[in-house]
Amino acid sequence: MSENETTTEERGRRKERRGIVVSDKMDKTVVVRVDILKPHPKYKKMMRRSIRLHAHDEAGSAKAGDIVRLVETRPLSKTKRWRVAEIVEVAK
Repeated sequence: MSENETTTEERGRRKERRGIVVSDKMDKTVVVRVDILKPHPKYKKMMRRSIRLHAHDEAGSAKAGDIVRLVETRPLSKTKRWRVAEIVEVAK
């Protein structure tokens, strides 16, 4: 292996998130709400926080209410840093 070649282990693993699609109105882009559970710093009670991520959906197959798995990727636009890897569960 030469100096310029790197393996995926050397670069590190890409972050993955799982969330619910809240908007699919844009072309090839979905907005996904990801819920985060973290303890309160002082009282240790679990608090639910949510973040909204813009994700690239090339096929446009994800619809509002679907549960999707996101993978971190290079910046695709001003707000898009994630890509839809798969649709885990289709909305009923």
